[in-house]
Amino acid sequence: MQNLIVPAKNDKLEDVIAFIDAFLSERDCPLRIQMAIELSVEEIFVNIANYAYPDGNGEAEIRISETDGVVQIVFLDSGVPYDPLKKPDPDVTLSAEERKIGGLGVYLVKKSMDSVSYLYQNNKNVLTFTKRISPVF
Repeated sequence: MQNLIVPAKNDKLEDVIAFIDAFLSERDCPLRIQMAIELSVEEIFVNIANYAYPDGNGEAEIRISETDGVVQIVFLDSGVPYDPLKKPDPDVTLSAEERKIGGLGVYLVKKSMDSVSYLYQNNKNVLTFTKRISPVF
């Protein structure tokens, strides 16, 4: 497992993506899957940066590992407890004008990753997702 701890600030997104990309590149992750993972990482990190710490000061830890072709990415923060998975999925049958603002990013993470889970443990938000990056033989 590798981990990165950064201030939970939007200007650290590039560092987070570079960290994830380096890990995935070492494992010859297909570009299509890498892009889906990047989009999910961006969504979760930006949500932490924008909402976890009302005073604007805090850190985010990102852990990444791979076992048998499945990548697991874990986000940890000590911000306000919040389970984004409890929010109902947006009604994607409605037009953009008819839909309520918000919730689409987490919905896309849930749809593009193989699994997504949340728990609040040891005073930390812990959001985990997995994605298979290599075929099963």
